[in-house]
Amino acid sequence: MSGHSKWAQIKYKKASTDAKKGKIFSKLSRAITIAAKELGTDPKTNLKLGAAIEEARKANMPNDNILRAVKRAAEKDSAELKEVVYEAYGPGGSAIIITAVTDNSNRTTNEIKHLLAEHSAKLGVEGSAMWAFDKQGGNFAAKFPTTLSPEDSKKFEELLSALDDQNDVQEVYSNAETK
Repeated sequence: MSGHSKWAQIKYKKASTDAKKGKIFSKLSRAITIAAKELGTDPKTNLKLGAAIEEARKANMPNDNILRAVKRAAEKDSAELKEVVYEAYGPGGSAIIITAVTDNSNRTTNEIKHLLAEHSAKLGVEGSAMWAFDKQGGNFAAKFPTTLSPEDSKKFEELLSALDDQNDVQEVYSNAETK
């Protein structure tokens, strides 16, 4: 029976799940490195680092990867990762806040501008979308939720999917309520 190789099916499933895990682990590793650089490498005194490590453990990230991310923050010659926040307006006038961790903010800005332009959205200036959110802890909550039309909802979902596929993007917050 040709075409019925069980190993081939397993291989393709494993490849797709490994790619998804790798993407998640990469984002979590960057979050750990940023937290360790900001407030120190001890998770007992650095609550942000402790929370990032806990999040990584929930995602079943190997302990070696966690330790490597903390060690990277302690090294002086490592690439300088920084956290950047982008404000944008999406389909239907929805306000969007995008947080990213990058070693090259110019590259990331251009990539995000390109993604936004492809999905009927525009990058705003500092403060242009922040007014629509309250910062609660490390998250942003919408002050004024906006309901999108079904057409705009579809465009918005495509935009969120594209932003999720971008490696540097950590979180995306919006005031849009999709139907």
